[in-house]
Amino acid sequence: MHVTRHEQTFVLTVRGEVDYDDAEDFDAAWEAADKAALPVTAVDLSQVTFADSMLLNALLQARIRHQAAGRDLVLLGPLRPAIHRLLAISGTIQLFTISDVGVGDAGPGPGGDGANDAP
Repeated sequence: MHVTRHEQTFVLTVRGEVDYDDAEDFDAAWEAADKAALPVTAVDLSQVTFADSMLLNALLQARIRHQAAGRDLVLLGPLRPAIHRLLAISGTIQLFTISDVGVGDAGPGPGGDGANDAP
């Protein structure tokens, strides 16, 4: 897991398999995002090969935190099939803005409606 800052976007890049052992890292990342208080937090999931309910819970908790603070949370892809399936089967995929664009374009932007760009 890697955290960077690009202009007005806090970027969390996640790679490989994500499970319960990563929960503390996600908690620390959300704390850092809250502290930075940038308008957008982008979570790059394009390199995640496996995830369980821990990732789903972490993303849902982040969504709640970001909404409460008036900030955007964007998932960056393209999502691998296992991650897309996790969000789809759980019925939560529609709760997230998912974009297959680069970090510089992570937010919905002017006229953006936060529509789900995932396949």
